[in-house]
Amino acid sequence: MYREYYGFSRRPFANTPDPAFLYQSKRHAEALARLQYAVEERELALLIGEVGAGKTTLSRALMDACGDNARFFLVTNTRLTPTELLRTLARLLGEAPAFRKAEILDQIQGRLAALYDEGINPVFVLDEAQLMPKPTLDEIRLLTNFQMDDLGLLTILLMGQPELARRLKHPAYEPLLQRVGLRFYLGALLEEEIPPYLAHRLTIAGGDPGLFDPAASPVFMEVTRGIPRLINTLATLSMMEGMQAEADRITPEMVRMASAEMRLPEKE
Repeated sequence: MYREYYGFSRRPFANTPDPAFLYQSKRHAEALARLQYAVEERELALLIGEVGAGKTTLSRALMDACGDNARFFLVTNTRLTPTELLRTLARLLGEAPAFRKAEILDQIQGRLAALYDEGINPVFVLDEAQLMPKPTLDEIRLLTNFQMDDLGLLTILLMGQPELARRLKHPAYEPLLQRVGLRFYLGALLEEEIPPYLAHRLTIAGGDPGLFDPAASPVFMEVTRGIPRLINTLATLSMMEGMQAEADRITPEMVRMASAEMRLPEKE
């Protein structure tokens, strides 16, 4: 309903990883540039961020930025054994996985070599990597052994929550960390970045970029801690408050009222 009331062509604050809505804060722009470099160099890269910080959206923007020579393969279920992971990668590469692990590795290596000859850089994006069992993370390290004389055969991007960084500090993961060519922590937005973030998404959705009063930024920061996904939720609820009040602009008071809907009810 608020879409029609405020004249949007699409939902401005949907929690979907549409790269068009990526607001390139200084931190997000730096992350995108570094990830592009990691893809070009065919590195093992590590992207860490809080839940809702925009890791998945950033990965989609990376797909758009890397051009036709990079072919992306997304793995969202990472609670896999090493063999299950290899079978998943083989399927993504268009192979019917063999029964034995050694044969699956041969299939993957053969397909990667063929893609190398075609000038294609395969990029495997492994989301929620903090959920990976240790043997599976060890398998990731072994996959980086697939190389030609001058360049690796693949790029691997591990995306995960801060728990992944804490796990990898353990000495048992030192061999894997030595293979990581890029590590980046994607933090939350700063308070001064909230108004341009809101304005960017409103503009992409075909609406008025000045819909939110900039004075509402401290309320957004207090409630969401600068996490984009939470900002999206609060912005949507605030627009509903504004529509009910028949307001042309969203005030700090409306944002404060909307924030009450984001609190969990107290247990009786």
